[in-house]
Amino acid sequence: MTSRKHSDEDWAAEKAAQIPVDPELIEDLGAEFELRGDVMENELAAARAEAAEMRDAALRAQAEFDNFRKRIARDREDERKRAAERLVEELLPAIDNLERAIEHTSADHDIEHLITGVTSVHAQIVGVLGKQGVNVIDPVGRPFDPNTQQAVSQQEDLTVPEGTVIAAFQKGYEMGGRILRPAMVVVSTGGPRREE
Repeated sequence: MTSRKHSDEDWAAEKAAQIPVDPELIEDLGAEFELRGDVMENELAAARAEAAEMRDAALRAQAEFDNFRKRIARDREDERKRAAERLVEELLPAIDNLERAIEHTSADHDIEHLITGVTSVHAQIVGVLGKQGVNVIDPVGRPFDPNTQQAVSQQEDLTVPEGTVIAAFQKGYEMGGRILRPAMVVVSTGGPRREE
């Protein structure tokens, strides 16, 4: 159907070109004479061709952007996996040491070996986390901070200023300025007012 339309348009353009144009008409119309149908058809065809080129360019740009976005997502996922792998690799020696401590304690029935081994493994794990930028939140003896701590109970203690953390049920952890887990603490009451 498109080829028929084009052939009809070509036929009409040929017929228009064969029709003699009255010179008086050209003189009367002046600049408006250029707005004849054959000129407008040529301009319309050129505009359609330009629009088709722009559409193709836009589709190519969209496809390139989609591919770029997918590649970035894949790269981020790979980075996350590699980071997790490095952390696990660094924790494996701590697990080995913990297993050795358990094995020695089972063979000797010596609880001192277990305590020494577990203490060593704890220090090793905290060291690995420290290398990853993880900091321990151990607020005992400091003023209660609701941004980094969660008060689970209060206890009267007249020896420390009111609102002081007097015990921690669970240490907190932060990484890169973000709280991974707040410390679970006991807060003092009844003591002297804290100086601001």
